[in-house]
Formats: sequence, C-alpha cells, structure tokens
Amino acid sequence: MIRKILCTFALGALASTSALAWPTKPITLLVPFPPGGSTDMIARTLSSKLPDKLGGTVIVENKPGATGTIGAAQVARSPADGHTLLVASLGPFVIAPHLIKVPYDALKDLDPITVAVQAPNVLVVPAASRHNTLSDVIAFIKANPGKMTFASSGNGSSDHLTAELFWQQTGTSGIHVPYRGGGPVMTDLLGNQVDASFMNINTAMPQIQAGKLKALAITSAKRSTLLPNVPTLEESGIKDANVYSWQAIAGPKGLPADVKTKLNTAIASILNEPQTKARLLELGFEMVLNTPEQFASFQAAEYARWAKLIVARKITAD
Repeated sequence: MIRKILCTFALGALASTSALAWPTKPITLLVPFPPGGSTDMIARTLSSKLPDKLGGTVIVENKPGATGTIGAAQVARSPADGHTLLVASLGPFVIAPHLIKVPYDALKDLDPITVAVQAPNVLVVPAASRHNTLSDVIAFIKANPGKMTFASSGNGSSDHLTAELFWQQTGTSGIHVPYRGGGPVMTDLLGNQVDASFMNINTAMPQIQAGKLKALAITSAKRSTLLPNVPTLEESGIKDANVYSWQAIAGPKGLPADVKTKLNTAIASILNEPQTKARLLELGFEMVLNTPEQFASFQAAEYARWAKLIVARKITAD
C-alpha cells in the first residue's frame, strides 16, 4: 500500500513537473492565410511578446489555402502539447465547413483558447455614388431588384454573408460579385466598377478617411468610435444584423488545462498592453478576450447561425 501511494505521488509529481516545463520547444502560431492581413498581424503581435510571458521561442507560419482549412486541419492533426496553435478568423471555425468538405470537425477537433478581437463590417459605396444613406440603398434596390452590385472578397466570406443577411432581412436582392481577396474589391470599388461592399472596417477606414468611400452603415451592436456618425444596421431597423469578423486562437483537441489557462492569460495580457490595445482600437478592432468556455459557446452559436443562412440562401463555394 505504501509503495502504491509513493508511486501515485511520483507519477503526480512527474505530471506536474511536465506541465510546469512547457514550452519545451518553439511554439508555432499557424496562420492559414497569406502574410499581411489582419490575422497575420494579430499572430505577429503575439509572437513578438509571448516569449516574455511564457519563455522559449514563438514563430509564425503562414499556410494559406482552401479558405483557411488547410492550416486548420494541420493544427487539428498536431500533438496536443501546446506547441502548435491556430490563429485564424471565423472562416475555418464556422463558415468553411458548411461550404466545402474539410478534413476536421470544427467543433470537436480544435481546442478553443480565446477569441482575441473582432471587427464589424461597413457598408461602403464610392464617393461618387448617388447613395448617401442606408435608406437610399434600400429604396433603390427595392425599386430596382437585382440591379445593384455588391462586391465581396469571395463566396462565403464575411462580406458576402453580410450582404446575403442584409438582403434577407430587408426582403431585397442585389448582385453578388465575388473576387479573390479584398485587394481587387477595393480597386474596382474605387474605380466605380461595382456599387457597394460590406467591407471590413480595417480595410475600409483609410479610404473612408481619404474621402474616396462613403460609409453608410455598420454591422456592430453599437456605433463605432471611428465612425460615430454612421448608424448601425440594427438602429436602422434591420434586426439580427450584428456581424463581426473575429480573430481567434485555438489548438488541437486535448490541450492540457494549465496550458490553455497560461495561453489565455498571456494573450489577454499582451493585447491589453496600453500601446497595443490603443493601436488595435485605432484599426477598428474591439477587444473580446473571452475564456475557452466562452469561446466554445460562441463558436457553436456562430456555427449554427451561418449554417442556417448558407442553407436558406443556397450559398455555395463556387
């Protein structure tokens, strides 16, 4: 009996020591998109500061493809030891699984750590557009169904789904014009080749500030401090229209609880540093920094929400 107790104590001590030793090798933050976007920026902000919080080395690896699902699948297959983490937007977590066949279960194969930040979309039109208010747009597309073009960064993207939600909630229709990424959308919007877009606020703000785009409505729950004169969709009478593009961190299923806690605490500490937080707010991000449990509940709700819209609107990946 004494020997059994001592063995149990030794095993417990070994497990504790192992947990305390993490990380034992470089931590990889895998971004399933090309460098330069919002997700990549969040990952690189974390990678530069996490070593001070956790010790060791942190690197960023970009692995784009299949709307973020190739990178997400790699993380899902990785050892659940806290050394390979996914930093991604909502696509591979809650949208892509409804549009394409993915080699992972988004709700079961990834262990949530935190939703770091979120940013709303803004309905923008070229500066020369005849439309000056959201009411102008709604009146026009009701009188001219299928005549107004709405550009997006691709089928199933946040800006596309926001447009579909807008049409659904207002009983209207527009022409969806999908592009390969946000760059071409901006080019054609500024060139008056398309009429409007529900563009992410981070992307739209420089051109709004330059007077080249007009912001007519925002998808946040309340008005943005960056655009205090721009009404929300909901205050304009469009219900259930809060939409955010969010950036989150997760790992393979089965991450040790203490590792998740340390990561959650470290990430919150970094993004709440005054200079970092001020910069993120300046770019249009809202801080979320929820717990793993809150992230799991939020993901499940978002997963169901977008599944319902995708089915109702017959949205496909092509």
